[in-house]
Amino acid sequence: MDVPISDPNFGLLNTCQCKQAEKEVRQRDKLWQQSNLQAFESKTFETFNAHIVGVNESFARAKAFAQAPKGWLLLVGGYGCGKTHLAAAIANEAVRREYHTIFMVVPDLLDYLRSTFGPSSEVAYDERFEKIRNIKLLVLDDLGAESSTAWAREKLFQIINHRYNNHLPTVFTTNVDLDKLDPRIASRLLDVELCRQTVIQAKDYRQTTRNNNIRYK
Repeated sequence: MDVPISDPNFGLLNTCQCKQAEKEVRQRDKLWQQSNLQAFESKTFETFNAHIVGVNESFARAKAFAQAPKGWLLLVGGYGCGKTHLAAAIANEAVRREYHTIFMVVPDLLDYLRSTFGPSSEVAYDERFEKIRNIKLLVLDDLGAESSTAWAREKLFQIINHRYNNHLPTVFTTNVDLDKLDPRIASRLLDVELCRQTVIQAKDYRQTTRNNNIRYK
């Protein structure tokens, strides 16, 4: 800055507007690549039909959570009711707000961790595991669809338990009864002080909306 030598800002470097804009673009690109949302880019609150019977409450809760991620949110519902769309919408909105976010389908998450054991992996298991369990916002889709191996159960529990103990913002979707989940995980999801549960009562949109453009999972 062009200021006298006695000025406290003398000698300080300031990023020019053009470079600052480039920096912000790089930051947004980094957040987007990290988010794993490439296949869910179109799943936003704007593309979700909130007027369908049975989705109003869940839509409102999901939108509120996305604006200020805090605690846990559990979206429960049958196949095709819109829970994945809402979960992805939360993640997309969080990334737009420059929130470090990862969206993962649970079985894919476990495969993502297993892949580090391969000889061609360039990422260490510990590095990937720590990134997942400490990310600022983690969105786990299709909880309960994972394999029932001891390794899968233990790794998933370790991630969820860490986030539970540290009260890290987390979103879950599931179409199974909680009593069918690992009891350790179900117990944490039932903690009403941390986790808010919302049940989507809507029918399967894949079957009821074949003649329009609404598609949900």
